[in-house]
Amino acid sequence: MDQTLSNFGNVFVFLSLGIVFVAGGFLTARMLRPRRPNPAKNSTYECGEVAVGSAWVKFNIRFYVVALIFIIFDVEVVFLYPWATVFKQLGAFALVEALVFAGILILGLAYAWVKGDLDWVRPTPNVPTMPKMPDAPSAKSSSFTIQ
Repeated sequence: MDQTLSNFGNVFVFLSLGIVFVAGGFLTARMLRPRRPNPAKNSTYECGEVAVGSAWVKFNIRFYVVALIFIIFDVEVVFLYPWATVFKQLGAFALVEALVFAGILILGLAYAWVKGDLDWVRPTPNVPTMPKMPDAPSAKSSSFTIQ
């Protein structure tokens, strides 16, 4: 029982020190920073562009798709680093596994490329349309009458 309480005590001390460290950093930054608010500082930062309109505009989904593809491939490539550190000990089988892994990544990249998901702007499809036919004259608007 004493060992369990001791382990929980270690966790409690670690959590307490973490909270004190973060709160101390925020408090120190608040005390040391200059405080001179003005409208330019309080405005929304838009990478040097003047903020126009509402912040609730709809963004093109292409930004999210490209970001997700980047994250997927970036995370997958990170798995190659541990493999590279022990490559000599693993032998030829590990090389074949890594090549299969890289091949799957290349196939995924080729698939995204062929689908056009890596293009920032997709060309608009040229859909042919039928020209509008003139309206047929109605029986009431005819210039002659039947007797």
